[in-house]
Amino acid sequence: MQGMRKLLLPLMAIATLLVTACSSIEPWVKPYEREHLADPIMAIDPDPVSSSYMDHVFEVREGAAGATGGAGGGCGCS
Repeated sequence: MQGMRKLLLPLMAIATLLVTACSSIEPWVKPYEREHLADPIMAIDPDPVSSSYMDHVFEVREGAAGATGGAGGGCGCS
């Protein structure tokens, strides 16, 4: 049991250092760099104005609104 404790303590210390090494107070991506990450070509809908118009046309034609799109997972990816 004593040998296991001698091995476990340094491993726990190394694991703690590895987990906390990636955290920092300052964000990795600066606000002025985010514009390059939010490239319009990465959008799911390439033309949101046209899609909004077509959604309106379908809503008027069907007499119902909504039910377009899917449920999100809460991670901000949809």
